[in-house]
Amino acid sequence: MHANEETHDVTVDNHLKVADTLLDTVLTTLDDRKAMEIITIPLSGKSTIADYMVIANGNSARQVAAIADHVITTLRNQGFGRVKVEGLPQADWVLIDAGDVIVHLFRPEVRNFYNLEKMWSANLGSDSTPH
Repeated sequence: MHANEETHDVTVDNHLKVADTLLDTVLTTLDDRKAMEIITIPLSGKSTIADYMVIANGNSARQVAAIADHVITTLRNQGFGRVKVEGLPQADWVLIDAGDVIVHLFRPEVRNFYNLEKMWSANLGSDSTPH
C-alpha cells in the first residue's frame, strides 16, 4: 500500500466517523423532541449528496418548526457548524442540510404526499432503517 492510499483510507475512515457522529446527534435530537416515524436511508456510495438521509414528521407545523429549531441549535452547539435550512417559515416540510446528513421534517399529510422514503428506497434498494 502506498502512502497516498493509507492517507486516503484514514481520511475516509475519519469522514465516516464524523458522519456517523452527526447522524447519532440528529437521531437523538429527533427522539428527544418526539419526532415520529423516523427513518434513516444510507446514501454513502450510492449518492454524492450526503452519507445519510433522515426523514421524520411532527403532528403539526408548530411541532415540525420546534423540532427543526432544536436540531439546528443542537448541531451548532455540538460543533457541527451552521446548517442550511429551507421551509422553516411554513414548516410543512423543513429541509436541514447538515452536509453529511440531510434531514427532512414533515407534517404527516405532506410526508404522505411526497413519499420520499419510497422514492429513495426504490432508487437505492430497501436500505432504509426505521428508528
